[in-house]
Amino acid sequence: MRRTAGGAGLGLVAVAVVAMLFGVDPRAVMQIMESTGLGGGGGGIATESVPIPADQEEVAEFVSVVLAHTEEVWSRLLARESIEYREPTLVLFSGAVDSACGFAQSAVGPFYCPGDQKVYIDLTFFHDLKNLHNAPGDFAQAYVIAHEIGHHVQNLLGYSDRMQNARGRVSQEEYNQLSVRLELQADFLAGVWAHHAHQLSGILEPGDVEEAMNAASSIGDDRLQRQAQGHVTPDSFTHGTSAQRVRWFRRGLETGDLAQGDTFSAREL
Repeated sequence: MRRTAGGAGLGLVAVAVVAMLFGVDPRAVMQIMESTGLGGGGGGIATESVPIPADQEEVAEFVSVVLAHTEEVWSRLLARESIEYREPTLVLFSGAVDSACGFAQSAVGPFYCPGDQKVYIDLTFFHDLKNLHNAPGDFAQAYVIAHEIGHHVQNLLGYSDRMQNARGRVSQEEYNQLSVRLELQADFLAGVWAHHAHQLSGILEPGDVEEAMNAASSIGDDRLQRQAQGHVTPDSFTHGTSAQRVRWFRRGLETGDLAQGDTFSAREL
């Protein structure tokens, strides 16, 4: 996935150039940056009064470009299903942030909150993705963003309501199993996005798919638990194993077909 280098920040003109290289309407990127504070002059980056370190500015702008690309793809795909794509709000933060889903610290990582339809990205997570999880690369980062946007698509399709309705009505183990299916579907939707984004703009370069697969594998429940405690407890899984995450992302990438991603009805994950 193409990306420019150098400097603490790209600047609006440079970001517009990157957007055009990705095949994205530069105006969409500019609107996102202006709405999140990235397009303003002077001072550090801030979104909704949450300060962003100046040395994370380039990453923040890259997130904005990828977000614009997801909006283009999902607007087209959902229109085919007679569904209007309502764009989520991007919130960039560092350290901690308050949301409609509660207060979250950076240890939580990027997340989507259905309650306010916002995507929360802690930019330090990308540093951890590379250095702690050994999953470097621009498309590894793009996969993470696309996964969170996948949760927004699920919200529009009604899957988030299904999860909310199940809360308190099923056991914790059963709820964890539903959570795994929700997360794997978001991986699938990230793959669907990559499939259609490449068809539209040819964004995939050699090694990109491998970067995404590596990222998906590096944050599987089994791998994370083994690293943290030396063993795995499957009943506590909430996101799926490394193999499952890779499998569902690959299915979305290879088929680009929304009908292939009903993880809630799948007999085997």
